[in-house]
Amino acid sequence: METKEILLALRTKHGLSQDALAEKVFVTRQAVSRWETGETVPNTETLKLLSKLFDVSINTLLGAPRTLICQCCGMPLDDTSISREPDGSFNEDYCKWCYADGKFVYTSLEELTDFLVGHMSGKNWPPEQARAYFEAQLPQLRHWRQEKE
Repeated sequence: METKEILLALRTKHGLSQDALAEKVFVTRQAVSRWETGETVPNTETLKLLSKLFDVSINTLLGAPRTLICQCCGMPLDDTSISREPDGSFNEDYCKWCYADGKFVYTSLEELTDFLVGHMSGKNWPPEQARAYFEAQLPQLRHWRQEKE
């Protein structure tokens, strides 16, 4: 779906008129109309307000143009698994299992690797193979690269 369709669907799902939505995000009714016809898209600050109002990520509002993955564990992200900041806003860089209440859950790469191997390995993916995979992949993610720098 395109942004215009997503915004229209969310507005109607929440029972809001264009005027009511405009008031909640501090724009004019005409601005809302232009978003819904695809003439324009909301600016960054307005996208943040819409994200909070409708409880969806900015990525979702924009039609999911990016495939999001957790930059700590590599898990694919959607609106149900994206972490949140202490103020309730989405943090589209991490899953809710790696980053919660403004803090990282795993304090080291080894701790995360041990957890993942324990939960992801099995009959078809032996622990040694899982460990080798995670030890090769996890250091490439932004969170662990930044820790090294």
